[in-house]
Amino acid sequence: MRTQRLKQGFTLVEIMIVVAIIALLAAIAIPNLLRARMSSNDALAKATLRAMSTAAESFGTANNGLYPLDMNSLTTPQPPFLNTNYVGGPIAGYVYTDTMTSSGYSFTATPVSVGSTGSAVEAITTGGVLTP
Repeated sequence: MRTQRLKQGFTLVEIMIVVAIIALLAAIAIPNLLRARMSSNDALAKATLRAMSTAAESFGTANNGLYPLDMNSLTTPQPPFLNTNYVGGPIAGYVYTDTMTSSGYSFTATPVSVGSTGSAVEAITTGGVLTP
């Protein structure tokens, strides 16, 4: 007498249901992940602008009220007022620019792609006034 062996494994329908569930979860999770990344880029841009402003204000205090004329004035002294020159290439989805004179400064953080890497252009001016 022959015994019938049970076939083991998953059917095509079961596998398709699992794939559909994974796709649904990914469709929910990926936009949230992208929003969280953009939010962290925004927070980092504001913190970076504040650090640049603090460095410029410290330089002004140390130099009788005269602000730095360029980023090298902040990064080259020992010890430096600012450890990194942020102006130039993109950093965490933002590009930083500066306008500096002996009487003041303005730093700007512009998203590489608005709505994707950052939400808005941020700027900080003499005295540490941050504007969105």
